[in-house]
Amino acid sequence: MEEKFLDSSPTRFYYVNYYSHQAMSTEKVPTQIRRDQIAQAVLRLISQQGLKGLNMARVAAEIGLVPSALYRHFRGKEEMVDAALDVIRLRLLGNVDAVCNETENALERLRLLLERQLEMIRDNQAIPRIIFSEEVSAGHSDRKKKVYHLVRTFLSKVEAIVRVGQKTGQIRKNFEPEMVSVLFLGLFQPAAVLSYLSDGRYDVDRHIHRAWPIFMEAIKGEQPLPSRENVVVKKRQKGET
Repeated sequence: MEEKFLDSSPTRFYYVNYYSHQAMSTEKVPTQIRRDQIAQAVLRLISQQGLKGLNMARVAAEIGLVPSALYRHFRGKEEMVDAALDVIRLRLLGNVDAVCNETENALERLRLLLERQLEMIRDNQAIPRIIFSEEVSAGHSDRKKKVYHLVRTFLSKVEAIVRVGQKTGQIRKNFEPEMVSVLFLGLFQPAAVLSYLSDGRYDVDRHIHRAWPIFMEAIKGEQPLPSRENVVVKKRQKGET
């Protein structure tokens, strides 16, 4: 996967290849881009070898740098793990914002969010190891609080979706939004842990696609709003534009 960044020069671009194991350029890379590269490398290494297998030399080799170059951006391994956690936070919360911009249908938002969470877990096994494992937070009270705050923030955003659905009649009003959000988290958290424990053999896709209909039937209101696609079809049938 490549992302393109533009620096202060009107003609100079930098490409960040998160899956490359080779040095991308001998040219100096802007600090934030280099920090992002390092954080992504940390995620890959944790996914492959766990936290115990993470060290400065391996991170440096992953992105084609000498170990001393890492110290220009991070004081040590623990700061790099925190940076990786920040990357997870941006993606996790960014997923919620993305689905809210994509549709106004609360049930559809939850379905799309579940798919995005599935994709995130599938792409990077380090995420459940960092968020749901004592391996990362044990002995680090500040990091444990940071992970807890991340999960609570995610849940609060899901709660907001649920409240919108309750107002529009799409989601049952007799359920507490907080309870629904925790149940939603339960759709993918155990599956992510099972996938990690089985080295990816547990079929997360199958689990989620079987769990979603059960969850939806349990929470949907009596008159859920039709999906955007159905609205378009009905308008066409009526000759509306």
